[in-house]
Amino acid sequence: MIVKSPENSYDIVIAGGGMIGATFAISLSKALKKAGLKILVVEAFEPSTVDPNAASFDSRSTALSFGSKEILNDSSIWVELSNKAEPIREIVISDKGRFGTARITCKEQNLEALGYVVENKDLGLILNNRLTRSESIHYFTPATIRDAAPRKSGMNLKISNGSDSHLVRSNLLVLADGGKSPICDQLGIVRARQNYNQHAIVCNVAFEKAHRGMAFERFTETGPLAVLPLRNFKNENRCSVVWSVNEQESDKFLKLNQEALLRELQGQFGQRLGRIKKLGEPHCFPLGLSIAKEQIRPSIVLLGNVAHTLHPVAGQGMNLALRDMEALVKSIEKGIKEGSNCGEMRVLQRYLENQSADQHQVITFTDNLVKLFSSNSMSKVMTRKLGLLSLELFPGLKKSFAKQAMGIGWGG
Repeated sequence: MIVKSPENSYDIVIAGGGMIGATFAISLSKALKKAGLKILVVEAFEPSTVDPNAASFDSRSTALSFGSKEILNDSSIWVELSNKAEPIREIVISDKGRFGTARITCKEQNLEALGYVVENKDLGLILNNRLTRSESIHYFTPATIRDAAPRKSGMNLKISNGSDSHLVRSNLLVLADGGKSPICDQLGIVRARQNYNQHAIVCNVAFEKAHRGMAFERFTETGPLAVLPLRNFKNENRCSVVWSVNEQESDKFLKLNQEALLRELQGQFGQRLGRIKKLGEPHCFPLGLSIAKEQIRPSIVLLGNVAHTLHPVAGQGMNLALRDMEALVKSIEKGIKEGSNCGEMRVLQRYLENQSADQHQVITFTDNLVKLFSSNSMSKVMTRKLGLLSLELFPGLKKSFAKQAMGIGWGG
């Protein structure tokens, strides 16, 4: 429920009501309904008032793995989202201008879909509505946490909305406020950063041919090019494009008129879906790897981009964050049953120990993919060719890769 002012004390305060923060609050509330935990979500932006029936060609989107769909299903979020999600039935991996293509199909994996593409506005509206209607979650927005200071068995927080200021105590502070978290900076939580010298050009396109549920990961001279299937829009065959280009070239591409940019994109992607008939408004984002050197402290835990921000290649960032979220819910649930305070280090340490292997494997996998497929050195070209060929020739390797891509094989 939306509150005009927070109470003085909560079991858990969540900084950030975006996709990860809101999903965590909803999942935790459902899992620990009988425990009666007091949960507060602090979000800087007011809930969206966009007409839920309104559609836009340029709607931004997120790829969810099969494993993420199962996580959202556990909290019943998927029930509301499923009819708006576009299934990925096949993934085609290729290296531009070179021999070797790998295909992974849902039929091979005996699944209805390998993953799903959802429009951010659809997921955002569902999460906002759930927070607003919830009887067990206090939703304070627009508001920001201005100061966080540790106390014995918890945190003291100063929360502001407009000219008003509120002092709140929490047993656990969950930071889910994005990769530029001001609270992390204030608390001195350092993040190791690596610049890939790439920018992502993100836009939606309409193709001549229907995508038939196919997703493409195309490796080009400048970096990975992902083309993901979207819901049909006004009889247009929409796909979402995430095109990684050299940092020095991004301005050049963005200064091109639409027709010239369309030609460049068509040249990189090829004719797999025929001619690109329409190009939406492009947006540009710098790409890098950021990892918090501390994901937990007594009464503090980091979730989502504030904990680790990855390159979008293979679409692992959001899906890893959802698995982290699920693991944290389970650790808190177990701690409550043991009689522990949800902010105790034994609870948070157990969460991190359970997720550390998953995080390490995904981060290493993503980082290696970027470096392998963004280089034209002959040794890496040969490695790529052999890798793609091996996926086709060795069913066991292909199945293992597919499980990881679907978010059900990481962490053993």
